[in-house]
Amino acid sequence: MRLAFFDMDRTLLAVNTGTLWVRRELALGNLRKREAMWAMWWLARYQLGFVSGEDLVAQALERLGGTPASALLSRTVSFYESEVKHAFRPGALEAVERHRAAGDRLVMLTSSTNYLAELAAAQLRFDAVLCNRLLVDSRGLHTGTVEGRVCFGEGKLAHAQAEASRVEGQLEAASFYTDSFSDLPVLEVVGTPVAVNPDPRLRRHAQRRGWQVVDWGVPAAPAARAS
Repeated sequence: MRLAFFDMDRTLLAVNTGTLWVRRELALGNLRKREAMWAMWWLARYQLGFVSGEDLVAQALERLGGTPASALLSRTVSFYESEVKHAFRPGALEAVERHRAAGDRLVMLTSSTNYLAELAAAQLRFDAVLCNRLLVDSRGLHTGTVEGRVCFGEGKLAHAQAEASRVEGQLEAASFYTDSFSDLPVLEVVGTPVAVNPDPRLRRHAQRRGWQVVDWGVPAAPAARAS
């Protein structure tokens, strides 16, 4: 079985849901200004290379510890409906349909949580979702940890390898679409690595390696969609 892996933020979607989430939570009063500043500070440090992506995800997960899962899921659904569901890149939708028509297994491979990733995967009718699955205790509260390895960097590769093994697929015959240099561990092992609207580091690396670099565009503005 051939596998087609897709990153979510800035790849399938034209937006970074993490940044949008922090802004929305702050505006709704679910996040204090100090907490929002902390989140943006950590994100800035990651983008500047001062902390690893794994540390960034682990810090965010740890701060979720003790919070009710039902409340976060409800807010995530509302967030998805209002700010995410119309943000898919046109080229992404076309690529998904090409792989579906070819009979490939569609797999979302993202560092996002299962709450958000599963909503996007359901809309696009994906076959599987590999993401950070938040663990919840018997009281319905987040533990601050995830199931298995954090799905980021080398962790994404571990998740991809496990999925390939589970369905008897080969990463050497798989495709992977992503915008991020942090996904290099997966890009280096799949048969068809594709850089989608890539960040500067990934663009340079892809050009050196002779990988395909594509622009999947941006969705139409809300007003244009409504007309």
